[in-house]
Amino acid sequence: MEPPKSCHSCGRTIEWRRKWKDNWDEVRYCSSACRRQKPSALDTRIEQTIVELLEARATSSTICPSEAARVLFPGDDWRSQMERTRRAARRLVSEGRLEIMQRGRAVDPSTAKGPIRLKLKS
Repeated sequence: MEPPKSCHSCGRTIEWRRKWKDNWDEVRYCSSACRRQKPSALDTRIEQTIVELLEARATSSTICPSEAARVLFPGDDWRSQMERTRRAARRLVSEGRLEIMQRGRAVDPSTAKGPIRLKLKS
């Protein structure tokens, strides 16, 4: 069994499948939907905004993903961009730059449900 890896689009863990045994090293996306939604320049900007907001605070501080969405998408448009913001946060976790927190503890971004907080990895 091959070690798990992260999807380049959504940041969730890609579980090994037998059909990928011959090309596991080339697998980059967890689904065809993620293959169609490759990260864009806007997604990179969301990641940068998350990091900038966290760096402007104390080391142990956290932010809600909605804070980054509100900065980039003013008005009521930020709500429609929340999943995109959470995807950016999961990609930062897979790069080892961020932790996703729930109730003060780091959680697996692939299985986290409900409200989350973002924290720079120490």
